[in-house]
Amino acid sequence: MKKKLLTLTFLLFSCWNLFAQYIPTEANIKARKEFEGFRFGIFIHWGIYSEFAQGEWYLNSGKLQQGEYAKAASCFYPVKFNADQWVAAIKESGAKYITFTSRHHDGFSMYKTNENDYNIVDATPFKRDVLRELSDACQKQGIRLHVYYSILDWIREDYPLGRTGLNTGRNSVSNWQSLSATEKAHINANKYPGYFQFMKNQIGELIHNYHIDGFWFDGYWDHDSDSIPFDWKMPEFYKYIHTLKDDCLVGNNHHIKTIDGEDFQMFERDLPGENKAGYSENQEISTLPLEMCQTMNGMWGYKVADQDYKSGDQLIQLLVKAAAKGSNLLLNIGPQPNGELPATALDRLKDIGKWMTVYGESVYNTKKTNLPDFPWGVSTQNNKCLFIHVFQNDMNTIEIPVDKKPKDILALDNHHRMQWNYNKKKKSVIVHLPSSYTKSDYVVQIVK
Repeated sequence: MKKKLLTLTFLLFSCWNLFAQYIPTEANIKARKEFEGFRFGIFIHWGIYSEFAQGEWYLNSGKLQQGEYAKAASCFYPVKFNADQWVAAIKESGAKYITFTSRHHDGFSMYKTNENDYNIVDATPFKRDVLRELSDACQKQGIRLHVYYSILDWIREDYPLGRTGLNTGRNSVSNWQSLSATEKAHINANKYPGYFQFMKNQIGELIHNYHIDGFWFDGYWDHDSDSIPFDWKMPEFYKYIHTLKDDCLVGNNHHIKTIDGEDFQMFERDLPGENKAGYSENQEISTLPLEMCQTMNGMWGYKVADQDYKSGDQLIQLLVKAAAKGSNLLLNIGPQPNGELPATALDRLKDIGKWMTVYGESVYNTKKTNLPDFPWGVSTQNNKCLFIHVFQNDMNTIEIPVDKKPKDILALDNHHRMQWNYNKKKKSVIVHLPSSYTKSDYVVQIVK
């Protein structure tokens, strides 16, 4: 009886330990606060798909056979790749962190992994670990490094099949569409433990061998149309990561409300609270640090025909709008197959960098205000100041609600005092703007 009682107690403790709510450590909370203050990062989508110059989804969208697609690895030689130059250009833009694609849906690893030979060191003539070089460059230049990791895989036989990657030539797909939902769910449940262990092994490599400060997971949505819900076991996955590195930040691009164990919440192609891109319908804004990701042009990965870049002014305003929502902006670049960042992308980085040199105070370490978005702009704040960002350049005056009379109101670019009037009855200030200004974002600093 005593033995049975001990066994039962052990099982109950094990279950409690497995399903206990995630409590971040002090180091993790500190990392979250730092991350939240960054406000600007650069996303890099790069892999052998860049050789096709058709974007990162080409294996799936082009309905290619994985064996033919994999031949691209044998001629991948990005001779102009220079991690130090990449990081220097990104740092000059004012970005504080980089999120790099360690492995995308095509299953190719952009670092040296011992899990298979399908990686940039073992499968290409380049033979260099670009993630290692990027990690070292980030350490030298004071830039934080996060990695994107796809939990979706279009080539592995042990991946639990979802709604994409069904035409890449896997043996397990041959009669997939003829199976019932119950049969599919049974097969996926049996396959997943092996694939889950594979992912844990790769994540362990990344944490142990590189200076990784965060993970950006993608592909959860591959099972969003399953009639029998698939269990990705994300809380267990996240717990494994935090056991290895407790201050490592975890986020997942799953397009749903946050899952226990996550440290920041992301929004794809949308400001938090909006759903213009159609991915955020089922997302509720959490209390976690927020991040929105967006492309400079149209695609994430390099596409030779996609030259429709947003202007520098548009990207600056997007950065400010994100900060006004209490969110970071993770702005994407798709490097060319030769290893260079596209010239237009570098120009945009310079545009943002010039602006951030002058106005960075109104973005870094700021928080969302209680003010609504204005027809002509938005607001951000820190403990000492309220920053009013005026996007329209034909305004003569602006009226801002305030709790009390400000100590002063300045133009942020030159810190000159501005003309303003305080209305005690209305609890607002009217600020007189310069007679002519051409800036895409004129910033007014209201000293609290």
